Amino acid sequence: MKKQLLYLFLFFVFFSCTDNVKFNSPAFEVRKDNVFWRAIDAKAKIAIDGSLIIEAYSANEKVTLKTTSALAETYILGDTNAVIANYVLTDANGTITFSTGTRIGNGRIVIEEYDAVNKTVTGSFKFNAQNIYSNPLAAAIMNFQYGTFYKVPVTALTL
Repeated sequence: MKKQLLYLFLFFVFFSCTDNVKFNSPAFEVRKDNVFWRAIDAKAKIAIDGSLIIEAYSANEKVTLKTTSALAETYILGDTNAVIANYVLTDANGTITFSTGTRIGNGRIVIEEYDAVNKTVTGSFKFNAQNIYSNPLAAAIMNFQYGTFYKVPVTALTL
């Protein structure tokens, strides 16, 4: 009986040890009003004026982050329209838009690395965005915290 238990134990030890590693690269995720949100797809582009625009999508949601450049630094939200964060939800009831801008919302976008060779961008963000059209189907403010984007591909220059 002891041998059978030993063999059963060894069987479970050998066959229960598997590597279920899943890589999430590129990645774009955030806690949106204290609920985890992950983008299905994310991409970035550098505009002719040098600004960096990162867009992340789910089935009916889109988060956009815009900075004045791709340089590794901290960009403050709520001071200017040159550095903004937007969230748009489109569903059967219509479109709800939350945004930051000049004296609208607050937060920051931190570019930690722009890899010009591999054309990727990595960083973090957090912000409070206002319901800019005062849509009664949504709260006045939406909170985004612990946001990260990792090795999001950057495409060619656009207008």
